[in-house]
Amino acid sequence: MELRVLRYFLAVAEEGNITWAAQLLRISQPTLSRQLKQLEEELGVTLFERGSHTITLTEEGRLLRDRAQTIVSLADKAEFELKQSSYELSGDIMAGCGEVRAMTFLADRMAAFRTLHPGVRFHVVSTTADVIQDQLEQGLLDFGLLADPVDTSRYEFLRTNITEHWCAMIPNGHPLEAHESLSPADLANESLLLPSREPVRRVVLNWFGPYAPHLNIAGTCNLPANGAAMAASGLGLYLCLDHGTTYPGVRGIRLAPPLESSSVLVWKKQGTASPAAAAFAKFLQTM
Repeated sequence: MELRVLRYFLAVAEEGNITWAAQLLRISQPTLSRQLKQLEEELGVTLFERGSHTITLTEEGRLLRDRAQTIVSLADKAEFELKQSSYELSGDIMAGCGEVRAMTFLADRMAAFRTLHPGVRFHVVSTTADVIQDQLEQGLLDFGLLADPVDTSRYEFLRTNITEHWCAMIPNGHPLEAHESLSPADLANESLLLPSREPVRRVVLNWFGPYAPHLNIAGTCNLPANGAAMAASGLGLYLCLDHGTTYPGVRGIRLAPPLESSSVLVWKKQGTASPAAAAFAKFLQTM
């Protein structure tokens, strides 16, 4: 598969019409149709269901679209980094971050590094830990800031030494809203919303101790803003990291005894980092 043909395929998948895609790509429609047909023959699958005016992706076509988007993104990233490598340090550093207080740790180091290398740009994507780790493996992210528990065996890593505290999001008017802290016994008979990540959920269940087997779990959620909205609607009390952020209709109340987590900044042990990402990793380890 040629990279050029993958770009053609993605354009058609996006437009849903060969004529429009050909105009966008500035090639003739017959040329584009021929390239797509050759791609299907090379792969031995049908990529499109062709209608009279539009075409749609088959299951195989959707799989190729997902893979092609990653391949093209990596190729564009590599091309840019190679063009920049012979100049003053510059380029883009991609970081994925969960919603953790330790973002201040990373932001301070980004600012200090950019003072030394103003040609470097940092791009931060806020998403879930599973997505961050997947994109680190694919090379789409250079660094990930994650709340524990994290399996660091695959990564170079740096502990932030910033403690993350847990709380329960309690809807306004709930009997527990006036409490200054909440114990396992306080929450044991309530409907609860727990974190989506299974390793993190185990940590929360361990905090409940003997109450854990009998908890009323109403659901799970991986983003505090969404979990707060679910709690405000009365679906359940949401247990999450306390970011110090207020959300409509709920109050965050710390847990007692305290449930605490740490956070870690990770990057891949192996693989070719861009000059900018490699320099930033070295900078982190010398601070």
